[in-house]
Amino acid sequence: GVHGYEKSGVQGALLFLQTKALEYSKTFNIVVAPCVSPWGYECIERWNHKAVDPNRSFNPKGEVVEGRSFNPEPATEESAALIAYLDGLGVKQWMCHIDLHETTDSDQTEFRPAKRAREGLDPETLEEAKIADPIPDGFYLVSDSTNPQTAWQKAMIDSVREVTHIAPAEADGTMIGEKVVQDGVIAIPSPNSLGLCAGVTNAHYATTTEVYPDSPSATEEQCNRAQVACIDGGLQCIIREQNLAAVCEEVSKQ
Repeated sequence: GVHGYEKSGVQGALLFLQTKALEYSKTFNIVVAPCVSPWGYECIERWNHKAVDPNRSFNPKGEVVEGRSFNPEPATEESAALIAYLDGLGVKQWMCHIDLHETTDSDQTEFRPAKRAREGLDPETLEEAKIADPIPDGFYLVSDSTNPQTAWQKAMIDSVREVTHIAPAEADGTMIGEKVVQDGVIAIPSPNSLGLCAGVTNAHYATTTEVYPDSPSATEEQCNRAQVACIDGGLQCIIREQNLAAVCEEVSKQ
């Protein structure tokens, strides 16, 4: 729910709370922020009411990469509120952080025109937008190139595959202009350096989901379930890798 118009981010988080969170709370202390940008959700907008992208505002002093859209923007009320809430929890080391997103056709029909207008650029046609910024058809993950966690990313992709299709790479081996590093996974610089919500914690396991609800091969309900399947697969992998089942059993005996 960092981007308001990405509904499965909100609905997927709520569906996880309704169907899976109670069982996983036996192993993990769970924090869910289902709707980081409530104004955007209500108004079906990516930006907040000040035309600032909340998901570029979590580290405004981050590294700016020329020519890349993942550049920090000014801090927002949304990012400040979430950061303050997380800081108030007093967690020194986070285990896992999964940031739920989706890519919709409105990225090309609404967001790109608005962004170009805000930045004083000439308008582009819809066909030009589709060529410049093609939308992957399916589910994929955005990993941190400095912390790839390949086995964990694979576990989530495998889990999602049971619900919906995984986005294929473009002919040049990329998605959204970024290299596909494993099936259904691209890698970008550290999200913290780019002002992304996925970098707001120091989690050992961190990723961002993307799913395409406008695909002719998926429904909105499938997209919601795909978000839950991703979380499910990721947490199951962590339990195995960290041997948490044995740890929890030992603690319960004390």
